[in-house]
Amino acid sequence: MNVHDILQNPDEHVRFAAYLDKLGHVADANEVDLVSRVLTDPDQTMAQSAVLRHLDRRAAGLYPGPAYEEWAQAMTQAAIDRPFLAQRLREWSLFRAITLKLPWQLEDLLASSNWLQLKTAAGTNTEAVEILAEAGRTKQIRNTARISLNHRSES
Repeated sequence: MNVHDILQNPDEHVRFAAYLDKLGHVADANEVDLVSRVLTDPDQTMAQSAVLRHLDRRAAGLYPGPAYEEWAQAMTQAAIDRPFLAQRLREWSLFRAITLKLPWQLEDLLASSNWLQLKTAAGTNTEAVEILAEAGRTKQIRNTARISLNHRSES
């Protein structure tokens, strides 16, 4: 089934599942084109949700390595008119910087979404976790960071 055939199905749940399947098996060389085509679906909420799930899956596998930078730039171009997707890609880049101990800005972490703060609070960068234990946006983020710090001190 190609993307054109998927678009013909009136059920957004079926299209969502089909998009996830296509995105999960796409060759690297065709990924930008497929993401762009999925984002042409008339149900933008569903399309962006499928692409978001794909971006999260791919970023989780790529962020530790050097291939991440080129991939993130390409995906940012594909999602340029989708602020939420572009924001998620920026946050994956910040997560990467924090996790790999590359340069990052405290203000960027504190201004980031609950998603990134929670992910970072459970992460390995002690400096970032300490910051979130004190100044995380929500009680859940602060508690997660404190628990993470306590587990380190017990190890």
